[in-house]
Amino acid sequence: MATQIFVNLPIKELARSVEFFTRAGFTFNPQFTNEKATCMVVADDIFVMLLVEDFFKTFTPKPICDASKSTEVLICLALETRAMVDEMVDKALAAGASGPKKPMDQGGMYQRSFQDLDGHLWEIMHMANTAVNIGPVDV
Repeated sequence: MATQIFVNLPIKELARSVEFFTRAGFTFNPQFTNEKATCMVVADDIFVMLLVEDFFKTFTPKPICDASKSTEVLICLALETRAMVDEMVDKALAAGASGPKKPMDQGGMYQRSFQDLDGHLWEIMHMANTAVNIGPVDV
């Protein structure tokens, strides 16, 4: 079995988020969906669990970040083409997202972004087959 990733995000209203992300081009797994949460399919092994805030709170003793005021995470998806990047971001914007930054074109890497209805930041990018040298990363 391949390793799977489930990113869990707190949301205010389940139906509103499902409608938004459906319009942005995503699908959902009904097997992992109820009135408290849904499983958004990003790829075969990548999922985003959208959890209503009260349910999300049962997983952590920490306060939930207000993503419209603070950044908790940047979710970055790499797509196969620039056109796919534009299509996804344009759909998200048409569904009510806001665009926090202008598109970035760095030759081998093209990136656009949007902020979803709950304030989470999504970076959507395409990287050409040629390597992009972003320099060393200090950890």
